[in-house]
Amino acid sequence: MTASENYTPPSVWTWDKQNGGKFASTNRPVAGPTHEKNLPVGHHPLQLYSLGTPNGVKVTIMLEELLALGHEGAEYDAWLINIGDGDQFGSGFTAINPNSKIPALVDQSGGTPLPVFESGSILLYLAEKFAAFLPRDVPSRTACLNWLFWQVGSAPYLGGGFGHFYAYAPEKIEYAINRFAMETKRQLDVLDRQLARHKYIAGDTYTIADMAIFPWYGGLVEGWLYNDAAQFLSVQEYSHVQAWSARLLERPAVQRGRMVNRLSGPLSFQLRERHDSSDFELRTQDKLPKDSAI
Repeated sequence: MTASENYTPPSVWTWDKQNGGKFASTNRPVAGPTHEKNLPVGHHPLQLYSLGTPNGVKVTIMLEELLALGHEGAEYDAWLINIGDGDQFGSGFTAINPNSKIPALVDQSGGTPLPVFESGSILLYLAEKFAAFLPRDVPSRTACLNWLFWQVGSAPYLGGGFGHFYAYAPEKIEYAINRFAMETKRQLDVLDRQLARHKYIAGDTYTIADMAIFPWYGGLVEGWLYNDAAQFLSVQEYSHVQAWSARLLERPAVQRGRMVNRLSGPLSFQLRERHDSSDFELRTQDKLPKDSAI
């Protein structure tokens, strides 16, 4: 690899398959499937194809919160899409999400399967479908959507920017790390100032804005993301974000949502596929045969 300080971009970019670091085997500059693979389909109204990343966790938290409210129509099958293995490029997955990113949802309740992709779109779809976690009055609804779309626009600076260059890039580039660390801390300060005045992100009511922001920024201040990033970014400076994150972690639905489609952490916290509420007690990885994939 050419040292970054000596790199001069060519007049026309070409793809170097080997120059991609940890994700060189799955990242590519074209869309579409790489292989034929049908998606499994369960019997519940909602079929989720995902992984327990921050974007995936947003949706499983929402589904578990809906079920906790008694919305039986929110029952779901959560199928594992292992992005490290390239499952997102299977023909079945690209058919429901041409962008090949998790999570993707298919709603079977209306007769004709309806695919929904992009985590923010899924949250909004479910909130409107079940009339839950999205305020109805215009000012409160607008505030909620402001923060939902703030997350959609801001998190790439945290994940693809800071997270990539700090934790995953094949070389440490000082300028890139400093640039995105500065932006990540600015975003944490935005949240901290908002949460100094409100119990939840969009006001005094728990909404899809909290569900969207928590897996990323709550995860960051809890120390779950990017190795020692919490220390590097001095997350203790954002006490209001930390208090908000702790409040959300007290919610049983949040705890369950964090377990679904998870491939890391304690085996008792990994529910790699979820097809019934009893799976949280009976089918976490510590309770399955050691050679079981799910």
